[in-house]
Parts: sequence; structure tokens; C-alpha cells
Amino acid sequence: MNKNYEIVLIGGGLAGLCNAIHLSKFGKKVLLIEKNEYPKHKVCGEYISNEVLPYLHFLNINPFDYGAVKIDNFKLSTTKSKMITAKLPLGGFGISRYKLDFILSEKAKENGVVILQDNVVDVKYKDDVFTVKTKENKCFQSKICVGAFGKRSLIDVKLNRGFIQKKSPYLGVKIHVKGRFQENLVALHNFKGGYCGVSKVENNAINLCYITSFSSFKKYKNIDDFQENVVFKNKFLKEIFKNSKPVWNKPLSISQISFETKKPIENHLIMCGDAAGMIHPLCGNGMSMAIQSAQIASKLILNYLDGVVLSRNELEKEYIRQWNKEFKWRLKTGHFIAMLFRKDKIAAFLLRVLRKFPFLLPIIIKQTHGKLIKI
Repeated sequence: MNKNYEIVLIGGGLAGLCNAIHLSKFGKKVLLIEKNEYPKHKVCGEYISNEVLPYLHFLNINPFDYGAVKIDNFKLSTTKSKMITAKLPLGGFGISRYKLDFILSEKAKENGVVILQDNVVDVKYKDDVFTVKTKENKCFQSKICVGAFGKRSLIDVKLNRGFIQKKSPYLGVKIHVKGRFQENLVALHNFKGGYCGVSKVENNAINLCYITSFSSFKKYKNIDDFQENVVFKNKFLKEIFKNSKPVWNKPLSISQISFETKKPIENHLIMCGDAAGMIHPLCGNGMSMAIQSAQIASKLILNYLDGVVLSRNELEKEYIRQWNKEFKWRLKTGHFIAMLFRKDKIAAFLLRVLRKFPFLLPIIIKQTHGKLIKI
């Protein structure tokens, strides 16, 4: 295997793979290092806003060719099982990470990207060159290094990033089931201490993904016990769970989900996707943001490698500027909404207001979503 690349991408989720496809499309020599084998299920809401469709088409990916489900309706239920409905301003689609990551990885390989299954243990920057070391004692050098390693990573520890010092109190659980659920709908059902997203993905499967505080969860023996005593207090969730059959033997879970502020550039690494900042899942736009961050990064990297952007300093400043322009307000809004929803009395009041004035809901949704990406 070659030791020198123009770009090394650490992490092969949505952001890493879209970067890989975009950069290789223009003939760049790209190495992508991903610790997991494709395909793999991940704890994820699996709803994607239509804002990214023009960019996916630019990458020669049409999710609807692979069974993605069109979604244009939204339902929100309160902890007391009161329902609010709205049309999604831009709409979206449902597709599993198992399917989408695999599609993107195959496209990357088709474009000539080298994908290495390994774990990065260290990244050093010196004399305008990155040196990347892996668990399998491999060592690579590159002009550009992109961090697309998700919510938490050993590299975050190595870089001494601020958020990694704080324990995060959130836990996510996901399962695919088969049952009855409206095809073009994404629903967000609240329960005490959390909420659950529900939507269809390919093969007529229903994705159930919820997030809760670890302090709420640990009062119960296991996931089944927690669901029976807490999640099912919402009658809509109880009906979906009770009247469906699991596709998998047991749910997936993930802990230490952090919504702390992160920097888009760390020690000259360009951070993409959740590595740069994570929007609260109740906003349903994390996957779209990861994909769009790849577009921003790839365009600037190409300009830098082709001499249009003249210095690394200029590249980094422009990436921070564009990243903040696209995502800073969405993240702040998402964190604010999440903070309100954590306060039971305030959340109950807000949901009553939304039931009375449903036209407010699409306005709120727009604050955490963007417009169609321009190519």
C-alpha cells in the first residue's frame, strides 16, 4: 500500500465518504481509513432532508434507486400523547445507514479511493505535512487530513479537544421493525426524559430511534424494562412497538452522546460531520449536515490543491467561515430547542402552543434546516 496521499480521511461515515467521492471525482489521490467493515448498522434517525439531493446527484448517487422512501409529513406528540401535525417545508427521505454507507463506499472505490479498515491512533502535523499512524502499525503522509470520525474518537483525546473532557449524559437506542406505519411520514414522539423518531426506510422497515438521559435509563434493569415503564407511557410509541416485529435480535445502543461546541479546525485537521459539531437529534438534520459539510470541505480542498486558495491559513479560515455560516445558527437553535424540551413543564406549554398554532411548527423546522444545496 502507498504511504503518501494528497488527502487522508479519518472516518468513513457520511462526511468521510462524501469527501472521498467528491475529491476522487476530480482525480485526487485519496486514502480513507475506517475502523468498521461495510455495511454496518448505526444508531441514527435515518431521515435526511431533501436539501442534500442536488449534491448527492452531483456525486452520482440517487438514493431512490436503492429504495429510499420519500417523506413530506411530520407528526409530533407530547408526553401526554397529544398529536401535532405539519407538512415538512422541504421534505426528505428515509434510508438506513447500513444501505447508504455501503452505496457511498462502493462509489468511492469505483472512483479509485483506497479504503483501509483500520483504527487511527495518532495524527501529527509538522512542516506542512500530516503523519497518520494506525493500530495496525501503518503510517501515512498527506498534504491534507480530514477528521470525519463521528461523535467521539481516540483522536479527540489525542488532540485534547474541550468537549471530550466532559461526560455526556445521553444514551441512544435504535431498532428496525416491521409493522404498520405511514409511508411518507416522520414522527417524533416524546416521553418523559426523551423522545423517539419513527420513519420508514428501504425494504418496508421502520426505524425506531430514541434518545434519553442516562440518569433516567439507569433506574431500570434493561432496555425492555425502560421501554415498558417509560417509553410506552406515550400511547403512540406503545402502539408502534407492541404491534410490530423486530428485524434484529436486539436493539443497538450508544452512550456518551455529546452536544458540546466543537471547533471545525483542530491542529490543522479539517473536521467534518459530527466531528465538527452535532445537532440535537430531535432536529432530524444531522445526516444532511454531515453531507453538506463534506461539500464545503471538498470544494475548498480542491481549490487549495489546485492553487486557487494560496495558503493553508486561508483554507482553514474560509472553511471556518463557511461552516459557521451554514451550521452555527442551526446548532444554536437545536441546542436551545433541546434545552426547552428537557424542562417538562416548559415543553408541555410549548407543545400546547404548537397545537393551537400549528403554522409555527414548519417555521421552527426551517431554523434547523438549510435550503437546497447549490452545485
